[in-house]
Amino acid sequence: MATTTPPLDSPNDSPLTPLRFLKRSAEVFPAKAAIVYGARRYTYLQFAAVTETLARAIRSRIAPGDRVAFLSPNTPEMLTAQFAVPLAGGILVSLNPRLSPSEVRYVLDHSEATLLFYDAEFASVVGDSLEHCPSLRSIIEIGDAEFGCAVSGIEIGQESLADFESAGLADERPMRWEIDDERAVISINYTSGTTGKPKGVMYSHRGAYLNAMGEVFHNGLDNKSVYLWTLPLFHCNGWCTPWAVTAASGTHVCLRAVRPASIWSAIDDLGVTNLCGAPTVCNVIANADEAHVLVHPLRITTAGAPPSPTIIERLERLGATVVHVYGLTEAYGPFTICEYQEAWDALAPAARATMIARQGVSMVQAEAPRVVDEAMNDVARDGSTIGEIVLRGNNVMIGYYRDEAATTAAFAGGWFHTGDLGVMHSDGYVEVKDRAKDIIISGGENISSIEVENSIASHPSVADVAVVAFPHETWGERPEAYVLLHEGHCATVEEISTHARLTLARFKVPDSVVFVDALPRTATGKVVKASLRALSLESSRVSTL
Repeated sequence: MATTTPPLDSPNDSPLTPLRFLKRSAEVFPAKAAIVYGARRYTYLQFAAVTETLARAIRSRIAPGDRVAFLSPNTPEMLTAQFAVPLAGGILVSLNPRLSPSEVRYVLDHSEATLLFYDAEFASVVGDSLEHCPSLRSIIEIGDAEFGCAVSGIEIGQESLADFESAGLADERPMRWEIDDERAVISINYTSGTTGKPKGVMYSHRGAYLNAMGEVFHNGLDNKSVYLWTLPLFHCNGWCTPWAVTAASGTHVCLRAVRPASIWSAIDDLGVTNLCGAPTVCNVIANADEAHVLVHPLRITTAGAPPSPTIIERLERLGATVVHVYGLTEAYGPFTICEYQEAWDALAPAARATMIARQGVSMVQAEAPRVVDEAMNDVARDGSTIGEIVLRGNNVMIGYYRDEAATTAAFAGGWFHTGDLGVMHSDGYVEVKDRAKDIIISGGENISSIEVENSIASHPSVADVAVVAFPHETWGERPEAYVLLHEGHCATVEEISTHARLTLARFKVPDSVVFVDALPRTATGKVVKASLRALSLESSRVSTL
């Protein structure tokens, strides 16, 4: 039977949008705790009300499809923006608070944002960012007196949030919690730009809805869930988790800064059941002075970089369940999940942690990932043949904003090319071996920097490690390790080398080890390896094996 496109008023075709999640929770669980932030508390009815208030004010200043930028930590206002901006008909552009003024200026200019909301903590950054932002019409400052970030009153703060919202109260038109086109853009998220200018990744209402539902399913979210915001809300719309937790009518616990004491206090006092974050967050939790065996279940979902089996083991000893997911900004955040198999229970802790550290299989809303060669043929499922990981599904971006050439290149062959190199295991689980740019080619042999990092990270004195290539006259490239030790611990270069030789072939053992006080990272937890490679080229190695 032939199929036809249903009319807009069809009873069997309702455009998908995550906006309906908040509307439903406010109707079904109006008195349920929706947001906790310091002394502030919001029920779902109040959450919907403050969202409508902000949306009315935004709607009075923009045309449909205008970009609205937010520069804020994980506050209730930043959470509300995930709903209020699209409810107003705008497109949300979330800014990384760690960007420099020139980088903020670039994103504002490239996205052609018409409104900018910023937290008072970042007033100086914004003040230095406003040169050549011709599209900006209004700049609104958000105060947070409880946490010492009162409205600054400086010139760039054309309006406070309170004044902005008051001005919008005159707009009494009803708010429409539905959309006509589910493929319309809901947000633009900018990549980290570690290898060039950031790209604006466009998400649709449909993709956001489906990815949020996948998060609900895989994280076991329901109306008893208490979600702690350790993951930046600016990053991939917080992996679509603002919409997911709201769909489940769970409780959002906003966290202005990721600090060990704050995290453990929330876990103990508020009964946190779920949190997400990069391996750096896992490190913070596992190694905190406040760390202790948990008295209730806690599910930690991690991504951004492969977690070391050592950290997974430490968290499991505390009683946490660690779930490893994999994705990119271009995939709305998580795309695959390392689904746990009961057979792994019989493995030794280290072997089980190694299985969990793999990137896994597709989430329910996505197609199965592939690992392909240069001709787009699937590589052997042998766990050793390296190819590029490519993705396809409802949670792949619409494309790059104002960059058709990059979009075309990324979608070559009908699949999204991640630039990540990996292998496919016989059980169908994908494992990332490296970024294409981070693989180390030494004497014609490929060395996975991740494999070397995991080996060194298992040393009891190592808190963090990153491995990069440095030029070598004979071998072309050789690995170099940048190592951060736990506070109060000591280790020598020879000790690190000897430990690495326990698990690595000799040619994979780094020629050089550099002990550092910190590793350069993006706000999403990724090590900026370009910075480390630059140090290597300056011949600044302080210790050589």
